[in-house]
Amino acid sequence: MKPKKHARSGTKRRGHQAGAAANIKVLRAHLVSLLKGGAAHVHFDDAISGFPPARRGAYVQGLPHTAWQLIEHVRIAQWDILEFSRNPRHVSPESSDEYWPKSPLPRDDAAWKKSVASFKKDLQAMIRLIENPRTDLFARIPRGQGKTILREAFVLADHNSYHLGQLIDLRRALGAWPEA
Repeated sequence: MKPKKHARSGTKRRGHQAGAAANIKVLRAHLVSLLKGGAAHVHFDDAISGFPPARRGAYVQGLPHTAWQLIEHVRIAQWDILEFSRNPRHVSPESSDEYWPKSPLPRDDAAWKKSVASFKKDLQAMIRLIENPRTDLFARIPRGQGKTILREAFVLADHNSYHLGQLIDLRRALGAWPEA
């Protein structure tokens, strides 16, 4: 004899699915907030706004990078993480040296502006990927050795906030950070 099915079991399942969907929506919103910055770390625009052009290639004793090197590094690393997350044919740079510019300063103001614009464009692309309800945040990325888009979003937010913190330290050491 088969056990009786309860009429409410379907309701519980639909309720669970709706709850899970709501949780994923909240998770997406939290990831976007983390990527944009402003809660626990500075926004990208605030970190670079008003950076003196003459100091973009300046080293400070005790700090390993110039502003240009930091901006280019976060741009290159972010591009790589974005492409790794969305393009199964993407090939990451082979060497960690390829994630850093060779020059300590941009060749001109246009190079700085291009790097900044590219960073912003790729950040928005990652945000769109995260916000897209068709993106399975938990699915393994092909050739990703078990990595997921969720993990890559966390890595990107962590990496960007770390280096933006370095940029703020550099600005403070240069006397180019507007203290509150």
